[in-house]
Amino acid sequence: MRRITRIATVGIASAALALSATACGGKNSSDTGSSDSKEASAAIAYDIGGRGDQSFNDAAFAGLEQAKNDLKIKTAEAEPTDGEGEADKVQRLTELARKGNNPVIGVGFAYAPAIKKVAPKFPNTTFGIIDDTSVTGPNIANLVFNEEQGSYLAGVAAAKVSKTGTVGFIGGVEVPLIKKFEAGFTQGVKDTNPNAKVLSQYLTQPPNFDGFSKPDLGKAAAQGQLDSGADVVYAAAGLAGSGAIEAASAKGKWAIGVDSDQYNQAGLAKYKEHILTSVTKDVSESVFNLIKSVKDGKPETGEVRYGLDKDGVGLADSNPEYKKMTDVIAAVDKAKADIIAKTITVKTAP
Repeated sequence: MRRITRIATVGIASAALALSATACGGKNSSDTGSSDSKEASAAIAYDIGGRGDQSFNDAAFAGLEQAKNDLKIKTAEAEPTDGEGEADKVQRLTELARKGNNPVIGVGFAYAPAIKKVAPKFPNTTFGIIDDTSVTGPNIANLVFNEEQGSYLAGVAAAKVSKTGTVGFIGGVEVPLIKKFEAGFTQGVKDTNPNAKVLSQYLTQPPNFDGFSKPDLGKAAAQGQLDSGADVVYAAAGLAGSGAIEAASAKGKWAIGVDSDQYNQAGLAKYKEHILTSVTKDVSESVFNLIKSVKDGKPETGEVRYGLDKDGVGLADSNPEYKKMTDVIAAVDKAKADIIAKTITVKTAP
């Protein structure tokens, strides 16, 4: 079995870069569902933190770039703005659809209300949404992942390498999606070492979503956990997670990345020696597959789920030091096999 999902990595010079050049505006008049161009084009609207987060958004961008290169289509991107509301997302998706992009993909569950409003107005356009199943429709594809399964493997690895018996989990925002990461990680730790201690902390509470975009919050939280004895820290916090990785590196402790194989992210290169592994979600492949399905004339719709059984989630093994840990790898491989065989059922809530 592979221990890493097929995530194409994206080197971004600055993790905090906010690209405004492609941000979309638009009119608020009634829509006809028609498009301005017949040339094949696909678009993604980024989640909080935008492109350059070294994580979730960059993985989506990698899938878009693969589609551009392999399928020879045009692509478009749209960045979020600080403090934006639902109306901004509606306008962004509307403008992308009006310009003839198909599919139009919202990166993250925050796009659910906007897609619910916009998708019916463009019945001939496929709308994809990552990490959400609450909004459905004949032209909506819900691209979702078993994050708890990958996080369980991270918990196994963390428990195996920890020398203090204390590890940390940092969630960006306390929402059900991130609780799946916490639940799987904690279960993996406890199943491996029942005496281990898991320190859990969320950076912000909704409607404040800064916990996905501000590295200083992740850094402060990780420093607190490290000072309390944790020697492995796993952050599921988007761009804010880079701060946790920085803090772990400064203390000479282990960090576990998320969404992308963060060991290979250029913006985190100075900390890579302390990135033990990453819980990967094949967001890039899910984006590429949806775009390809539309181009092939057989657009995906409904729930499209990626789990361990399809290598849709997994644990990266890029760090050479991790590859030397044969006992850790053996434990992770066994856990993966047991989850696929349904010998282990991973919780989706703490």
